[in-house]
This record gives sequence, C-alpha cells and structure tokens, in this order.
Amino acid sequence: MQHEYQMLVREQHICGAQVHVDVPDRDVAVQVVRRVAPYLPVLLAISASSPYWNGSDTGYASYRSVVWSRWPTAGPPAHVETGADYEELVADLIASGTISDPGMVYFDIRPSAHLPTVELRVCDACPDVEDVVLIAGLFRALVGKARTDAAAGVPLPDARHELLRAASWRAARSGLEGDLVDLVGPALVAPPLLIGQLVDLLRPQLEELGDWEQVLELSQATLSRGSAAARQRRLFGRRGELADVVDGLIAHTQGRTLRTEPPATVPSTPGLLVGYHTGRPDRGDDQAAYDEAVSAGGTVLPHYGWLFRTLDRLGPRGMRAAQSALRTEQQARGVTFRVGAEDSDRLFPLDLVPRIVTAEDWEGLSAGLGQRVRALEAFVRDVYGERRIVADGVVPASVVDAAPGRSRLGTLVPADAVRIAVAGIDLVRDRADRWYVLEDNLRVPSGIGYALISRRLIRSAMPDLEPPAGVVGLEAVPRMLHAALISATERDAAGHDEVALLSAGPSDSAYFEHRLLADRMGVPLVTPRDLQVTEDGVYLVSTGARRRLSVLYRRLDERELLTATGADMRPIGRALSKAVARGSVAVLNALGNGVADDKLVYAYVPRMIDYYLGEDVLLANVPTYPCVDPDQREEVLDRLHELVLKPVDGYGGHRIVIGPHADRAELAALADEVRADPAGWVAQDLVNLSTHPTFAGDHLEPRAVDLRAFVLQSRIGDRTTVHVTPSALSRVAPAGSMIVNSSRGGGAKDTWVLR
Repeated sequence: MQHEYQMLVREQHICGAQVHVDVPDRDVAVQVVRRVAPYLPVLLAISASSPYWNGSDTGYASYRSVVWSRWPTAGPPAHVETGADYEELVADLIASGTISDPGMVYFDIRPSAHLPTVELRVCDACPDVEDVVLIAGLFRALVGKARTDAAAGVPLPDARHELLRAASWRAARSGLEGDLVDLVGPALVAPPLLIGQLVDLLRPQLEELGDWEQVLELSQATLSRGSAAARQRRLFGRRGELADVVDGLIAHTQGRTLRTEPPATVPSTPGLLVGYHTGRPDRGDDQAAYDEAVSAGGTVLPHYGWLFRTLDRLGPRGMRAAQSALRTEQQARGVTFRVGAEDSDRLFPLDLVPRIVTAEDWEGLSAGLGQRVRALEAFVRDVYGERRIVADGVVPASVVDAAPGRSRLGTLVPADAVRIAVAGIDLVRDRADRWYVLEDNLRVPSGIGYALISRRLIRSAMPDLEPPAGVVGLEAVPRMLHAALISATERDAAGHDEVALLSAGPSDSAYFEHRLLADRMGVPLVTPRDLQVTEDGVYLVSTGARRRLSVLYRRLDERELLTATGADMRPIGRALSKAVARGSVAVLNALGNGVADDKLVYAYVPRMIDYYLGEDVLLANVPTYPCVDPDQREEVLDRLHELVLKPVDGYGGHRIVIGPHADRAELAALADEVRADPAGWVAQDLVNLSTHPTFAGDHLEPRAVDLRAFVLQSRIGDRTTVHVTPSALSRVAPAGSMIVNSSRGGGAKDTWVLR
C-alpha cells in the first residue's frame, strides 16, 4: 500500500468509530446500505472530533473525513441493488488495479468484507462514550428500518451521489455548530431539527429494541454539549496551546475532569486594537463613552480576554478572510433584509466580533424585562376593558385615545387571552452598571431569527472562534417560541397545536426571518391568500389538504392584514377579527397591541409598573419629555440643541433628530414642527451609548450598540408566565452615528449571554 498510494498512506494518521449490525445475507446488506446512506451525514456530525491537522486548525469539525475522502473507493456507497451487483463491482475494482482486496472498499457504509454485517465507517473516533452509544443506537435502528422498508417493497431512495457527498462535506465542516444539509429540498437546517426528526422517525424501531428513552436522552445531551470538535477549540482558545487539546482529549477518554491552570493573560493591547480610541463614536472627541470590551487605557476587560486572544491570532488578514467567508455563507442561506420600498434584498450586515453579556448583567436584565412586559400586558388588557388606569388619573385619557397604535380591534380579543406573546425590548447602557430601556416593540418585533442565524454564521466563518462553555446555547429558543404560541389555546381541544406563521410574503423586509422561524418551529409559513375564514374557524387551504389552524403567529402589520385578501379573494380582516372574538383562533401578537408601544406611552411605563404591580422599577426609562405637556414642551424648545427628538409614531430611526448633531436651520424647522403638532413628538435626554469593538476592514474600532431582548409570555392554566430568551440581538451603528437601525445603515452582532 505504501508503494501504491504514496502520500495517502504516509498521512493516514487517523482513527474512526465503526459499528457493525448483523444482516441475514448479502442481498439484504446491499439494500440496507443504499437505504441508510442518506442519513450518514447526521451521524458524522454527531461524531465530529477532528478539527486539527498537522498542528493547525483546519476550519472543519471533522477533518478526518476530509482526509479519508482522498482514497479512490471512499465516499457514499455505489448504486447497486443486489449482492451479486456488489460483488461484481468489487471484482472490477480489483481488476482495475485500484484496490488489491475487498477490504479496501472504503465506502462510508458497506457490507463487511469478513463478517455477516453492514458496517458504518463514516464517523470520527469519539472521546465521549455517550456519543459512541448514541451513534450505535441510531445506526442499529436505521438498519432495522431499512430492512422493514426493503421487505415492504418501498422504493430505494433516489438521492444523487453528488448531493450525498455534499451533505457529508457540510457535516464535516459544521459538526453540530453549523447547519447541515436536509436532502429533502435540499436545504440547510439546524442540527437540532435534523437530529430531532431522525430520532422521531426511528421511534418505532428504537422502542422495539428497548432503546427509545436512552437514545432520546443521549441525543438531547449531545446537542446541549456540542461536538467534541467545539470542545477541543475551547480548550485551545484558553492559551493557544495544542497540548491543552491533547490533555483534554485524554481526560475525556478516561472519564475524568481536566484540571486546568488559569489562562495566560491577553496582551495589554492586542494588535487589532492598536490605535483603538474609546471616545464618542458620533463626535470623534475625547469625551469618553463606556466601551464594553476595552478599558479607557486600552486594555482588554477580563471577560473578553479569551475572545481577543483568538482574534489576535487571526489578525487582520484572517479576519478579512473570515468576512469573505461570512458573506458567502449569507448568500448560500439567503440571509437578507429589505429597506423600505427597495426592489432588491441586501445581505444582513453582521459584524465578526461577538458581544458578551455577563451572567450578572443578564440576571438583572431578565428580572427588569419580565417586570416591564407584565405591566405592559396589564395595561393593554385594561385600556381595552375597564380603563382603570385612565379613570384613576395615572395615564391621561388623551395619551391612550390618541395613541397611533390604538385600534377598536383590541376590544375583540378575549379578556383572558395573552396579548403580548413576543415582546422585543430595546436596551442601551452608558456605563458598566446602568442599563436603560430605549423602546418597547409589542406588535411584530423582529430579530429572533437573525439572532439565531448570527450564531451559526459566525461559527461557520470563524470555526476557531468557538464560544466558551459558559455561553448559553440558542437551540431551545424555537421550541420556547412554539410553546408560548400554543399556550394560547385550550390544550384539551382537538388541533390545539396547529400553528402557522402569518407573513406578507417575499415583499416583507424580514421574510428571511419568517422562513427561518417557521422552519425551526416546524410550522407552515402562510400569507393571507393561503387562508379561508369561516364561521367555525380559520383554515389553511393552499396545501391541498384543508387544515384548521388554532394559532396565527402574526408577522405582518395590522393594517396590511385587515386589507389583505384571503383564498376566496375577499378581504380577510373583518372575518378574521370575528374569529378572534369568537375564540376560534388566536392571533399573536394580538391586534391592537400598538396602543402600548409608541414613544409617548413609553414615558408612562414606570407608572404602569407601580400601578399594576406595586413594585419598584427595575429597569429605568431614558428620561423622556412628552411635548404635549405645555410645561415640558417649553423646556424641550429651550433645550433642542441638547435633546433627542422622536416622532411618537416613528420607527426604524425615521425622522429622529439628535440635537447636538443638528445645525441651526434643522433645529429651527424642528421647533416649528413641535409647535404645530406637540402631541406628535417626545424628547429624550441624549444617552452616551456604550461602544463595542467592530471590525472595519483591517482594524477594530468602537461603534455604538444597543441590545434587543426578546420576552415570551405563556398562559399556563389561569397564570401567565414570562421567559426572557437568550437570543438577544445586538445592533451596531455605522461609523460616526448613534442610530443602530438597519434601515439607517446599522448592523448586528452575535451576542454571547454567559451562564
């Protein structure tokens, strides 16, 4: 072999996990091989544990499989259907001089050359015995299903050889940290979805073998733990030493916990931070803003040390390559958004440098966010009902009655229904220990999907930038969202879990996110044209089978929904409103929620918390001055050059005027607008937004950031529970700006919430 294959043999320093399952004869073996082959990339992803090769990080989770694929008889199995066909193929390969004996057929799965078995060969060696047991359990069940299907005459799968190779390559690249290929489509999907579907598919075989509970538990544990490749990268990231990786592998294999020394300190000023200036990003002067990662003296803060050691090893050249890879990944997945009436989509602007939110910060934010959403829920119910808060003089009637988002449809929602299933709360900070709520989004808040995909994209573009073990995973977020939605229905009712995500379709600026969330939750993505509303409910009729829906997760504007046409080409709004009133369908977020999330109502949220909850406010507002109040209006007009002016019904940063950045003519025109329509404006103190290192082509520079956190509400019995998801989205302002909205040139960051 050394003489014949030369370098292939000299570099064959690899190990693998192989599993054999008995089969009765060669014909059955060949049938099993063909039927199991499409599922092998999933098993490879579970086993992925070889990111390093010849002293370097390869960028792959399983480089072992890439090295193995160089052999002439490696890869997906041949398209043969009988034992005789297979033996003839092997004989031809030997006659061609490619191999010298049947044992050198190195397909990912094959009839064993010396045992009456089917042999799995695609997997890496696994340092954790739990992963080996999981793979063995899944493979045995797959063989059982293949034998059953063959006996029943189910046709062989027709997946193309090229696509099987592509799916295996993607699994080797991603492991459990990036997306995998679903051959039905084909499409890129998250590993938790694909593995969950496989386990569910195999449940009959697993139960028959007595393996169901164990395999289910092991699959969930593996997804939670992540791939062995990711854990190796975390060990390497501590000090940049491959010896740490080897020590960790030995410890895992022996079933013991590795005792590690404290990581080496990060250089006081990493190369990428040379010239990093923590002054105001909007003015470029020496009035320092609080930077979340770098001290005023230019040193990296302790909880960012590991991250900057990795970034410094990459250097500007490595980060430029990662940025190019990131764009390629975005294009492959269609991660886009649209601004206004633009005809074409743009790539979602994503920065390479993740933002870290410490466990202490997150604990405080979670408590404050939960409190705020509970109060806002009580307010929406109240103002469409008894209006106690108005009668008691806590919130002026004019504020409620003139709210741009107030709608008569809000009165149709059943009194006990959860109205705010998903809240998007925007937060800013101006120092380490002080966060403010900047804005409440209670209608169709976007960003959860972009937070999920950002984690995947950054991992794909920079595989050696593996989040440390303390980062909260995002895999459970789609399940949390789905659970919140179906909690709006009666659990004992037939079809209570029939959910659909309702979108305007490809014209919507966030359509990518709609598709992603529908896919991750396993629910249909629909438009009004797909729906038929009758006296007894709302039906999905575009799929061929008429299907009654219990919940519509609304992701289009209320006015657009009311004027849209249904499957019968008639306006759907009135009929849908009546269905909501009858309780035959839940629309979430509820119609009419806009009464609680404009810029003027925002000023009264602290009063709501005191009035409805009787609690001290945990998260403060930015000091806000309603211009409709005569006394405050005069103060605002005197201080226009110091304040931020926002239209009450504005969104996406539209028409915001930052006083210190405006010239005299702009301020004079603004004063005229405020005097002409005082109820249409609020003013806020200018918060010196915190900054965060952001990659700018060849260096890092500070950019202003905010944080959109997502809060879910679920109804459990007669109680409403609140969950703050870890899928927070950090938004980044462009250079020289403090406005983070993507419609104004802003971008986003992956956000690492620490446990």
